[in-house]
Amino acid sequence: MLDELKARKNVPVKLWIPINEVESEALDQLKNVADIPQTFKHVAAMPDVHAGVGATVGTVIAMDGAICPAAIGVDIGCGMDAIQTKLTKEQLTVEKLTEIRDGFLDRIPVGFNEHKSIHNHVKSYTDLWADFEDIDPELLNKKDKALTQMGSLGGGNHFIEISKDQHDNIWIMLHSGSRNVGKCIAEYHIHVAKGLEHNKIISDRNLSTFLEGTKEFDQYFHDMEWAQSYAYHNRIRMTQLIVDYLTKMFGSEVARDVYGCHHNFARRETHFGKEVIVTRKGAIRAEKGVPGIIPGAMGSKSYIVEGLGNPDSFNSAPHGAGRKMSRSKAKKTFTFADLQKSMEGIVCNATPGTIDEINGSYKSIGKVMGYASDLVLPKFELTQLMNIKG
Repeated sequence: MLDELKARKNVPVKLWIPINEVESEALDQLKNVADIPQTFKHVAAMPDVHAGVGATVGTVIAMDGAICPAAIGVDIGCGMDAIQTKLTKEQLTVEKLTEIRDGFLDRIPVGFNEHKSIHNHVKSYTDLWADFEDIDPELLNKKDKALTQMGSLGGGNHFIEISKDQHDNIWIMLHSGSRNVGKCIAEYHIHVAKGLEHNKIISDRNLSTFLEGTKEFDQYFHDMEWAQSYAYHNRIRMTQLIVDYLTKMFGSEVARDVYGCHHNFARRETHFGKEVIVTRKGAIRAEKGVPGIIPGAMGSKSYIVEGLGNPDSFNSAPHGAGRKMSRSKAKKTFTFADLQKSMEGIVCNATPGTIDEINGSYKSIGKVMGYASDLVLPKFELTQLMNIKG
């Protein structure tokens, strides 16, 4: 923990980044979160912290008897899968990586796209779809799209990458979430929370909460957990598509091990002797010995890590590099030529539409990992060979 920000009324904010490296909008948001009456002990701001909607991205918030939908974000359950493979660097020539990139794009819809039909494997998630029937009635019409988007990447900062570690072992990583259905669930419940009487006094209505013991709390918690499960199954489905394709291409099973973690989620945990509801918005679980995934931006390093169980962070760690400028500013600052230059030597699908994902619009992953040295232990350092953006 590097710095501490004194909140106005309720609890302090503990920062794992020097305070002068956090933009003023993010500092204001951190103070607002710390001032919510139900915020417990302190707010933990990760090294990748930056401004979001209501709550900052890269933030861990424990609450006593309440939950704040904006403290999870609109992409509920967003997270990572990492596949440690049996492939070797020698097998992955530029020509082969280009073929793999095109094969992935043929099999996994990106951006706003979805599958043209519903695969039987998706239908086999019977518990998931049965539980959808208990979702808020206002959201039941989202099921058809949720079915066809299962196994799709999405856009923005979502990606599929092939990388090599420091031992030249080959890894595949993917980053995706709960797609349109998760966004709709989040936005609907944030709107409901804003209309509740007890939220009329808070400084930022985007930080409206649900209080435990109310029907609104119970419905949101159910729908949020459903979206987290959907996001998990979405990544599992893409992992299956990837592994099946590569197994057929190389003639033998390619997967050695699979790691996975959410970084936009909530769960009940015990910290400082009290059971609380912990929300991690752009942060991963980092209990002692628990594996995690911290990706960098396009063209930069990524890390497979092991948690150190730091109690002040609520056993958490950063989820990635974290933006240092908005998407609109990145598009004004950089050109497509800049993006192409930054991706030299990496097979990718970069277009003028992905300029806002250029490495230069993100914080240094090296600095983030340095500030997180008391949160996680890096186990594998990954260097990108191929990158697909949604």
